[in-house]
Amino acid sequence: DIGVHDWLSSQSIATLKKNIGTKKFLIIDEAQKINQIGLNLKLIVDNIDDILIIATGSSSFELANQIGEPLVGRKWTYNLFPIAQLELAEKENQLETENALSDRLIYGSYPEIINAEGLEEKRMAINGIMNDNLYKAVFAYSGIKKSDKIHSLLKLVAFQIGKEVSLSELGNSLDLDSRTVESYLDVLEKAFIIKRVFGFSRNLRKEVTKNSRFYFLDNGIRNAIIGNFNALDSRDDVGQLWENYLFMERMKKREYKKIYANQYFWRTYDQKEIDLVEERDGKLFGYEFKWGNKKTKAPKDWLNTYKEASWEQIDKNNYLEFIS
Repeated sequence: DIGVHDWLSSQSIATLKKNIGTKKFLIIDEAQKINQIGLNLKLIVDNIDDILIIATGSSSFELANQIGEPLVGRKWTYNLFPIAQLELAEKENQLETENALSDRLIYGSYPEIINAEGLEEKRMAINGIMNDNLYKAVFAYSGIKKSDKIHSLLKLVAFQIGKEVSLSELGNSLDLDSRTVESYLDVLEKAFIIKRVFGFSRNLRKEVTKNSRFYFLDNGIRNAIIGNFNALDSRDDVGQLWENYLFMERMKKREYKKIYANQYFWRTYDQKEIDLVEERDGKLFGYEFKWGNKKTKAPKDWLNTYKEASWEQIDKNNYLEFIS
């Protein structure tokens, strides 16, 4: 509403007080579209007692940029991810969760997807989310004009889940320099499309740390980018889907349950690796993700180098406890 837009961007204490009145609760959706929203929120907080404000935005980095400096030390930031299994567990029994697992690996867990009826509706919904929301936010924020390069970059990253990604190799494939690739990936991470993970190293010379790994915040977006919604039994990337799903669901759990941890992957040059390393309270916890139920052993280099560290295999028998 243009009238609301005008008084919320007025930078006038009198105007802000007049329109808010005695209300104690103010919710502003798509707050990043209000001119000088950060400064106006600061005026409200500083001059109206006991008011609680919730400012939401689909363009998270744009909103964060506008309100960050004016409200330093005066705000709390909450990230809302696609629906977490942690939340779905309150509505589903274990059999329902198991039956829905394949759909979540393929179509993800945005609210529109969970509520969609039928596979065709799911596909239309996930493509709409990707094209109308995520891509639009990236281009609006960054000023990137080469949409074909962004899509090609994401496609290359999508095929390398669970592997180290070389910026120079991506650049060569896209005819871009590595700095441009780095800046594109940074924007895509700020847009909540991908998540970058660095390698862990503390002692061994042969530990790999130069390149990063990337995961998608939602499996459905990843599959939409490569144009593959095939069933699990006709795919050769089920292990990658499983790893991406577990990594993100674990991240959601840590965020929502306030489990503070640094996250890494671990790999040596002789191909010993651990999919996820969490550093919590000075201790190391290693997790290996396996789609099958065949038991594997912890890498000896890991156990010998980090003697106080733990290691656990996460598979279909124990994954629910790990993520919810």
